[in-house]
Amino acid sequence: MNNQTFLVEIGTEELPPKTLRSLAESFADNFTNRLNQEGLIHGEIHWFATPRRLALQVEKLGTEKRSYVITKRGPTIQSAFDSNGEPTLAAKGWAKSCGIRVDQADKLITNNGSWLTYCFKKIRPCVQILLPEIIEESLTRIPIPKVMQWNESKVQFIRPIHHVILLLGDTLIETKILGICSTRTTRGHRFMGIPYFNIKHANQYPEILFTLGKVQANYHVRKEFIRKEINKAASIIGGEVILSEELLEEVTSLVEWPVVLTGRFKKNFLQIPNEALVQTMQSHQKYFPIYHQSGELLSYFIFVSNIESKNPEKIISGNEKVLHSRLTDAAFFFHKDRYYRLENYLPYLKNVLFQKNLGTLYDKTQRVKKLAGWIAMQIGGNINKAQRAGLLSKCDLMTKMVCEFTETQGFIGMHYARQDGESEEVAIALKEQYQPRFSGDGLPSSQTSCSLAIADKIDTIVGIFGIGLHPKNDKDPYALRRIALGILRIIIEKKLPLDIHALTNETVRLYENQLINSNTIDDVIHFILGRLRSWYQDKGHRNDTLQAVLARRPFKLVDLDLRINAITQFRFLKQATDLSETNKRISNILAKKTDTLNAKVHRELLIEPEEIQLADQVNNLYSILPLYYADFRYKEALMKIASLNTIINNFFNKVMVNSTNEALRINRLTLLYKLQSLFIEIADISLLQDNF
Repeated sequence: MNNQTFLVEIGTEELPPKTLRSLAESFADNFTNRLNQEGLIHGEIHWFATPRRLALQVEKLGTEKRSYVITKRGPTIQSAFDSNGEPTLAAKGWAKSCGIRVDQADKLITNNGSWLTYCFKKIRPCVQILLPEIIEESLTRIPIPKVMQWNESKVQFIRPIHHVILLLGDTLIETKILGICSTRTTRGHRFMGIPYFNIKHANQYPEILFTLGKVQANYHVRKEFIRKEINKAASIIGGEVILSEELLEEVTSLVEWPVVLTGRFKKNFLQIPNEALVQTMQSHQKYFPIYHQSGELLSYFIFVSNIESKNPEKIISGNEKVLHSRLTDAAFFFHKDRYYRLENYLPYLKNVLFQKNLGTLYDKTQRVKKLAGWIAMQIGGNINKAQRAGLLSKCDLMTKMVCEFTETQGFIGMHYARQDGESEEVAIALKEQYQPRFSGDGLPSSQTSCSLAIADKIDTIVGIFGIGLHPKNDKDPYALRRIALGILRIIIEKKLPLDIHALTNETVRLYENQLINSNTIDDVIHFILGRLRSWYQDKGHRNDTLQAVLARRPFKLVDLDLRINAITQFRFLKQATDLSETNKRISNILAKKTDTLNAKVHRELLIEPEEIQLADQVNNLYSILPLYYADFRYKEALMKIASLNTIINNFFNKVMVNSTNEALRINRLTLLYKLQSLFIEIADISLLQDNF
């Protein structure tokens, strides 16, 4: 048979759960790409992943030998021969690499040039020879941040490899993959099923693993089974689970035979802030907390075991004891922290570095306090509340709760601030200062929260840029790209009247003499605005629209956003095309001028009716357009400008711009310059490509 099922399984030590899926998908992608490069016909490719294996199953893999044509392109005809028509060294070297003489080469002639070429047939090796090469290359191309070496062969992979299976139909391909000889033997579950057994045919995978080895190798099936069982278990006790996809993926990657169980903890632990309880269960124990339909946390948890026990109560009891110990620690730290007010932790920030060249967290806190108040003043917020939030913003980092449960920073600050009697707006700001933490995350809810979040983020960016440690290439150790996008999202989506230039300038001022980069302000603004490109592209805006608007340097981001939306809406109307063509015509005329233009259009030099009419309309627009701009009605302003199209065409049809009369010529060029100035007030439309 020419088409057969192919199976490869790589058995390893336990793979890192947070990257298991990406490892499997990368393996599958690399393998698929290499099959396609070799021209191997194949059906659907399925990937499988468990904590101790990566596997691929290929349907209907073509196994017959085939010949294919390879074309090697050589030097251009011009460089292949000298003035006497003799082959050059370049031509001879290329021909030698092909195993031919220069006179045996063909010539490829196209509109773009002419080259020497050589075509020859090659028979592809049989798949039994190709597949091991493809597999090993596919494995080595998996992006692995840290590899391991486990024997004297110096072979490296993310984890030690124990077994390799390569089956083409029922035939074992005998080879070595990363130093391990291939066999038919796979491993079952560590504690259930048959520990070792042979796979006779590639079609048996993954069913044979499931029935004999008690291993569910299908990642997607395993994940959906866990999801279904978790929801079922929660409903039994009258609760529900807010499933974290990230945690669900991690748990799926930790088990080969999932068994979902429910445990409980003492109700008195519910006195601890929910965020601390949830973080303890999710981050430390990989448990799923259960909520009442009203949103209250229940004293139950769900976990996924990797074994089907005859006595599940023992497993449940063991997990309850572990969680009890963790929550006992949390309760101790929580009550210990309450001996002091949140503000009492402020002096301890002097002992923690923010950055060695930028001072301590206490220094940062003082800057953020002042900057948050300044931002609140700019956006109409409460200055006192913003400053208070800034002062308390990092205090919870010194508490025992956050030191032990780092993921609770911000949340704990909010709870402690409430207990101290701080205003609710200040308390919530302490939690929301870190938002948005990731793409799609929620934004701060109040002006106080926005002021603090922006102040904290811009202080970091300015400080790092100010000492010359800005991101380079793909290295961004301070996550400044994410922070910058967070600033943009808050200002634009919350429609805050904040000037990014003034904000950066004020931040630099607060650093006083600590910054050594004299171009910090320009560098920071360029960096922050540079984050807009991908963001607006994701929203469906074209890159040239953004560039055209940025050319006008609108530092108020809300204004910039309105301009971009106006241009995007306007550019596909017929009036937009007419306006673009008119702008190009005027630009071409003005580019060729040698005269010095007047400061204004002299009415006494307007002779033709068409130029008088155009001048009147231009003057009228100079009077009314500022009213449109003041209300940010940019699309309407563009429509007003575009309404001049007929008058402009009449002007060009009837009036000789480059008159031999110098005074008339300069006056008409000045009129066109004034007209063009109207075009570029909103955006430099000369930067817009076709289809304005």
